[in-house]
This record gives sequence, structure tokens and C-alpha cells, in this order.
Amino acid sequence: METDDVSLREQLFHDRVREILICVQLFVCLYILSYLILTHFKKNAEFVTDDIEDATVNKIALWLCTFTLSVAVCAVLLLPISILSNEVLLTFPHSYYVQWLNGSLIHGLWNLVFLFSNLSLVFLMPFAYFFTESEGFTGSKKGVMARVYETAVMLLLLTLLVLGIVWVASALLHDNTARESLYDLWEYYLPYLYSCISLFGVLLLLLCTPFGMSRMFSVTGSLLVKPRLLENVEETMNCALFEEASLSRKINSNTSCWLSLNMEAMKRQFVSVQSKRMALETRKKASPWQRNLGYPLAMLLLLALTVVCVLMVCFHVLELLIDESAMPRGMEDPHLGLASFSMFGSLGAAVQVVLILYLMVSSVVGFYSSPLFCSLLPRTQDTTLTQIIVNCVSLLVLSSALPVFSRTLGITRFDLLGDFGRYNWLGNFHIVFLYNMLFAGLTSACLINTVTWAVQRELIRAFGQFNNSVFRSCLIAKGSRIPLGPED
Repeated sequence: METDDVSLREQLFHDRVREILICVQLFVCLYILSYLILTHFKKNAEFVTDDIEDATVNKIALWLCTFTLSVAVCAVLLLPISILSNEVLLTFPHSYYVQWLNGSLIHGLWNLVFLFSNLSLVFLMPFAYFFTESEGFTGSKKGVMARVYETAVMLLLLTLLVLGIVWVASALLHDNTARESLYDLWEYYLPYLYSCISLFGVLLLLLCTPFGMSRMFSVTGSLLVKPRLLENVEETMNCALFEEASLSRKINSNTSCWLSLNMEAMKRQFVSVQSKRMALETRKKASPWQRNLGYPLAMLLLLALTVVCVLMVCFHVLELLIDESAMPRGMEDPHLGLASFSMFGSLGAAVQVVLILYLMVSSVVGFYSSPLFCSLLPRTQDTTLTQIIVNCVSLLVLSSALPVFSRTLGITRFDLLGDFGRYNWLGNFHIVFLYNMLFAGLTSACLINTVTWAVQRELIRAFGQFNNSVFRSCLIAKGSRIPLGPED
């Protein structure tokens, strides 16, 4: 009996070490990826400076931002990894090579993401911001440690303020348990605070995702070569070349006072014509398949993904009215490998993964396209450290709310694990039902508006080009009948 206990403890020990190694390897890969992304956008002048103290502070803040961004990416991958792991275990139930993929590993990953999300939002990102803005207390010795002391004091005051606000809010909503949980920081305050942040993230996703889905059509269209009906690319490019050459001669021969006064306007026009000419050259170099097939297929794929999302949400609304189990909830043990989380099996699970990633990409596009947050859009090698901090916080709020968002809309049946399923508002039928109705309505409205206006613009543009080509043909035919000499 004692030998069995020892072997069991050894097995548990080996399982725990294996889970830790897998999580560390995953996080290291995401950290490297996040660091490469941030170094692509960061402003190099803030890190290459004669002030060694400022450079050190900025590097530490950048490391904290990298940690936060890696946590955000891991939060996005939580549901896809969980769904795919379940399907792998269903497909290979007795395979020796996938025994490490179990419910304990997935559950631990969810708990780590929840812990690191709390740590980043409550401590690391405020610390990074105050650290970059600090200069040390007046009269203290200058250096990095002086900034650390000032940042620690500011962070302590901010923590006390936030805890006071949370305690007052909890006292107003749950007056019977507020005083009892006054000293219960870990089990009550942090989950409650994160629940409020997640609710804000879910509401932000409700606004950004439908708008982002409509913007995805224009963003994708700007990256691909559009097919043009009734357009002569060669003729249009020649006209653009002539216009560009004419403007270039006018700008270079700055002889008159009138030209000098309108130089800025001509330069702007020259840049516009030049960009148009470059776009036409790209269209000319594109293959017929890329020019005529790539863009329609991409648009049809985006349209299909959006329509499937709306249909799944509508079906989930009907489920909410009929079946109480359709409500989002948390579960203690995922029980992977027992049954598929989609009625269509592995194919349905793959579609769920694609839809979850599509929702995240659409929410990010909608977030940076909205008038309130468009100024936060990072620029290559020209993004300040403060903007990087704000962007990392925004992406973490969106990504950490993605599992709750996807489960609330019924995109997947995989229930929330760990503390993600402890949010009080998830059990409110009216909130969940209204949320689904709002998402379906907003997405349908944005989709109809986008598709309708896009079709109208293409028809008007094609009709205008047809009229221009007919007009030019008439002029050419009329010019050919003009007498050219006495013999005519």
C-alpha cells in the first residue's frame, strides 16, 4: 500500500513538472513574439539616449509591456487551444503521444492567464506608467531606485483608492457580505475587480466587433488587388504617368509667383497622383487569378464568417428561451476527450476556432477604427512608450474578455474554466439575452450597410467608366471624320 502511495505521488509530481514545463515553453514563445512586435513599433529615440537612467527605465517598462502583451495573446488562444485539445483527444484516445494533453493542463493554463491578467492590469501596467513618469522624490538621491520608491508609493495610493471604490460598490450591491469580505483580498476583491474589468471588456467588444466586421471588408480590400469592370489599366496608368510628369515639371520650374503660392497644393496633388500610379502598377503586375479571383474569394469568406456568426448567435437566442443549460457558466473539471463541443464534430470545432479568432481580429480592427481610439493606432518605429502601455492595456482588456464574449454569444459550448466562470452577471438571463440580441442586431445592421453601399459604389463607378469609355470612343470616331487635307 505504501509503495502504491509513493508511485502515485511520483506520478503526480511528474505530471506537475511536465505541465509547468509546457506552460513555460508556451509563454517563452509568446514573450519572444510579443517582444518582436513591440520592437517593430517602438520609438528608438526613447531607448537610444545619452541619459542612461531614462534608457534603463524605458527598457524595464518595455519588458513589462512585453509580458502584458504575451498574456493577452495567451488569453486569445485559451479557447482555441482548449477546443482543439478536446478534438485531438477524441481522435486519438489511446495514443501515447497525447497523454500529456489533459484537463489538468488546460485548467492550469486558464488559471495562469487569469492570475497574470490580474497582475498585469492591477500592478504591472500602472507600475510601468508611473515608472516612466517618475523623477524621484524631492531631495532624494537621483537614480533608478529613487524612481522605484516613488512609483511604489504612487502604486500603493492607487491600490488603496481602487480597493476603496470596489468596497463601496460591493457594499451597495451586496451589503450583507461586504463587511465580511473586507480583509478577503485574494478571494473576493481581485475576482470582483477583474469581473468589473471583464464586463467593461465585454461591453467594449459588443461595440467594436460589429463595427470591425464591417471595416474588415474595406481593410481586406485595401490589401488585395480589386477587379475592375470595364477598366483599361494600361490607358489609366498612361494618363496617371502624364499627369505625374506634368505636375513634376510645374513643381521643379518654380518661376511664377502664382506657382509659389500654390506649391503646397500641387505637392499634395503630386503625392496623390503618384500613389494612384503605384497602385495601378501593382494592378498591372498582378496575375489574372490574383486580380479577378483573389478579391472576390476574400470578400465571400468574410461575408460567410460574418453570416455564420450572426446565425449562431440567433440560434443561441432561441436556445436561451428553451434550454437553461445554454446559459454561460463555469465548470471545475473540463473532462476533455469525452464528447465534442460541437454538434458537427471536428469540422464544427474547427469552425468555432476560426470564428473565435475572427471575432478577435474584428474587435481589434473595430477598436482602432473607432473615432475614440483611432489615435492609439501604433506606427512603425514611431510609437512612444506611453502609447505602447495604453495599447497593451487595451489589448489585454479585449483579449481577456474574449472567452467570456465567445461563450456568452454561444459561439462555442466550451464552458469557462477557473475564475473566468465566477462572474456574477453571467447567471443573469436578462443581461445575457439582451447582449445576444444587441450583438445580432448591430452586426446585421453594419453588414447590410456595408454590403449595400459597397455594391452601390461599384455600380456607380462601373457606370461612370462605361460612360467615359463611350464618350472617348465617340470623340475618336468624330475626330477620324475631320478632313485632314485638300484631297479629302
